[in-house]
Amino acid sequence: MADTKREIERKFEFSTPEAERRGVPDLAGTAAIAAVRDEGTVELDAVYYDTPDQQLAADGLTLRRRTGGADAGWHLKLPVSPGVREEITTPLGDSVPGSLAALVRSRVRGAELEPQVRLLSSRRVSHLLDAGGALLAELATDTVRAERDGATAAWTEVEVELADGVDPALLDAVEKRFRKAGLRVCDAPSKLARALAETGAAPPARPEAGSEDGTAGAYVLSYLREQRDAVIAQDPAVRRNLPDSVHQLRVATRRTRSAFKTYRKVLDREVTDPIGEELRWLAGELGVDRDQEVLLERLRTRLGELPHTLLLGPVRNRLRVWNDTRRSGSRGRALAVLDSDRYVRLLDSLDALLADPPLRKAASRPAESVLPKAVLRDYERLADRVAAALAIEPGGERDLALHEARKAAKRSRYAAEAAVPALGKPAKRVVKAVKAVQTLLGDHQDSVVAREALHGLAVQAAAAGESAFTWGVLYAREEALADRHERELPDLWAEAYSPALRAGLGG
Repeated sequence: MADTKREIERKFEFSTPEAERRGVPDLAGTAAIAAVRDEGTVELDAVYYDTPDQQLAADGLTLRRRTGGADAGWHLKLPVSPGVREEITTPLGDSVPGSLAALVRSRVRGAELEPQVRLLSSRRVSHLLDAGGALLAELATDTVRAERDGATAAWTEVEVELADGVDPALLDAVEKRFRKAGLRVCDAPSKLARALAETGAAPPARPEAGSEDGTAGAYVLSYLREQRDAVIAQDPAVRRNLPDSVHQLRVATRRTRSAFKTYRKVLDREVTDPIGEELRWLAGELGVDRDQEVLLERLRTRLGELPHTLLLGPVRNRLRVWNDTRRSGSRGRALAVLDSDRYVRLLDSLDALLADPPLRKAASRPAESVLPKAVLRDYERLADRVAAALAIEPGGERDLALHEARKAAKRSRYAAEAAVPALGKPAKRVVKAVKAVQTLLGDHQDSVVAREALHGLAVQAAAAGESAFTWGVLYAREEALADRHERELPDLWAEAYSPALRAGLGG
């Protein structure tokens, strides 16, 4: 059984030998700290696992097997933001637990996880308490010895980790007190990073998501690298069933596919099209559960908006049964996709594309001369889709056309987002305008999907001898909402498709 906690901490080191001789200053009286209680010393023995080329360390992850102390076991730490990590702990065992190996699979692929570094730490622990005796933070002074393939390193490190719910501002107050006593924030983000650096095994540097040469190719590749990294980072979140993780992973796949199409003058589509199809497959497989989750939330919200007098029959139970039936096995299906060889090959193909991009002639030109044309092309494509939809009489055919316009709006928005670093405000204004159109069209499509589901629920209720009245009321409301959106679209589109916006892009 794995336990998870959010770790908010700050690591310090002594800036001079003299400061180290003086030791850690008394923190009583610093901010809300009223007392410091000595908890004794523990001996920790941690072996850190990684691939031979340090793929986990390169992404800021640590995987270790540690004995000693109160939390002996296997620990996986995933970065959240600077100074904040999620720590997942499982009981001790000789080999890497399968549950933790799965969470790093998007990074390591088929590589073996092997012992890389051993850290022996003598840790003196103190508890920082408030006036009522409640724990604010744990203060640990570690005397560390690192061992790797015969190389060694030693240092002293001071760590302050907040207790749950404590304001992170406490760390700022501690840092201010420490600076006066000759301690500074560690340059290395973790003990492992320092151990690797000081034993001559620093992990490979990740390519920066920059566009220093100003070419169209540099900007597009920077954007694609961000999306590839987002897919990899969301993988463990999806496996842990964290909120919005499936949605964020699918967004990264859609942005990548969109960039392949939008910037076809920059990247050769003979190479990118097959990868795009695999990204479509991944998003589709993961979308089964996500789409149902979104639909269920919409229907629950709509039920909650109805007066009690309009809730006839066991509607909430009917909705629960309907949802359970539709979601049966979908979670397992999503995990099976992430565990598949096909998914790993897709990740490898993205890496290969970024390592050796199939650049076309336009890639070497200045971004300002290439990207606006691509953004305008998708912008005009959206205009055609909206015009075509509005020319159709309300009904099923128009619903389909508006759905196609929604997809075009999404692509136009992503195109402009990718161009923002190069084009600045003109691209930002397009993003804002098109996003409003996408939102309206998205809610319209959600209404179409909801009406289909409500019709099915009404049929099921009637077949079971229940009243179908409530489902009919909700259907009518969704129908009215869609009609309102269709009436709002022409004015909203007139604002989004303004001459000023097009002129900003050179159109």
